[in-house]
Amino acid sequence: MKNLFSFKKFTQAKHSDNVMDEDMGGEEYVEIDTEAEKERTSKIIVRPFVMEDFSDIKEVLDTIREGYTIALINIKPLKDKDLVELKRAINKLKKTCDAIDGDIAGFGDDYVVVTPSFAEIYRTKSTNNLRDE
Repeated sequence: MKNLFSFKKFTQAKHSDNVMDEDMGGEEYVEIDTEAEKERTSKIIVRPFVMEDFSDIKEVLDTIREGYTIALINIKPLKDKDLVELKRAINKLKKTCDAIDGDIAGFGDDYVVVTPSFAEIYRTKSTNNLRDE
């Protein structure tokens, strides 16, 4: 990841009467430049994933935790292979979603969508709400 914060050191400048401010005492301070972070938050990624094995969950969870990705997860290959592993994967997704204050829902029988805290999933009667299960 690129340098998230750029640090610049500076010292307290003297007043026009050449007397240092008593409260500052000539101490050094660090200014944090958050411009790099603002550039990253301007883009939101909608990213598809395919769950063929339980180990595929790690990449999905890491991406969700970053907070800039809406994950569309195709769970059909894992569902066809092993329902117990699918249930474990969905539980891990739900726990991570709760931790980041995100939202999670199933679409049809084969897809799950997970969003970060800034997005909410529109729900209809046909949308499965995985939060309440």
